[in-house]
Parts: sequence; structure tokens; C-alpha cells
Amino acid sequence: MNDIEVPGGGAFPDDEALLADLGRVLAAVDPPPDGLVERVQFALELENLDFEIAQWQRAEPSLAGVRSITDEGTITFTVSDLTVMINLTRIGQCHRIDGWLVPAAPHGVEVRVAEHGSSATIADEGGRFVLDEVPRGTTQIVISVGGASSRRTVVTPAVVL
Repeated sequence: MNDIEVPGGGAFPDDEALLADLGRVLAAVDPPPDGLVERVQFALELENLDFEIAQWQRAEPSLAGVRSITDEGTITFTVSDLTVMINLTRIGQCHRIDGWLVPAAPHGVEVRVAEHGSSATIADEGGRFVLDEVPRGTTQIVISVGGASSRRTVVTPAVVL
């Protein structure tokens, strides 16, 4: 095995210049999507990293337009045994979120919005919850199954509302 001594314990000076050039080329040819770094940082801010991630269930195209225009703001997320459906109503610069949990139970619901903090409520016995004046932006919903002190947490993907 050949050991290569590196002066000062770091990369060779030419390596640093080469890496800087490579970084500039990649940034010019294949830049990351706008807001990617902020979305990743937002998703990693959760204190409890032991959670399940719900999947966004897209509506069937054949159902598009069947209901009224208010359904355009409906999003459904599912995980193994829990469904979270939210309906968004834009009110000025904010949204009202009407949500339902299935199966219904009084679980804790937190809505996190990047750069705006979070708001929380408890779903009622029917699984319904409402949050008013939710700012627009990158949003994530956190469900504490069994209540706020529960060890099981379900998180939706971050979506821009």
C-alpha cells in the first residue's frame, strides 16, 4: 500500500483549484433547482427524526373537474394505516386548511411553514381539524398519532402552498 503524504494534512493546492473549477462547471451546466437547499434544510429541521413519511396521493385524471372548483385545493397523503386529506382555501396571503384524518381520532396536527414557524391543533373525535391563517410557502404537516405525547409521528412531504 502506498501512503501519500499531503503537506499540511489537506488537499494538494492543485486539487483545491481543480475542485473549485469543477464546482463552477457543475453550477453552470446542471445547477440545483431553485429553493432545493432551503427545502432540504426545512425538512431536516424536525426535532424527532423517527417518523413515517406519508405519500402524496395524486388525484386520478378522470376525476379532475368532477367536483366544484373548491376541490382544486384538495391534497391527500397516506401512510400504511393513516390518511390525511386537506382542503386549502386561499384567503388573502394565507390559507385556511380544513383537514380530515382517517381513521378518525384526536391526533395532534402541526403545520410547519418555512420561515414562518408552525401552528398546531388537535383533530376532533371525527378526525377533523382546521387551521386558519396559514402563511403561504414550503409547508409540511406533522401528525402525532395518539396525541402530542405519542411516540409515532407521521410527516407529509414538504409542498409549496
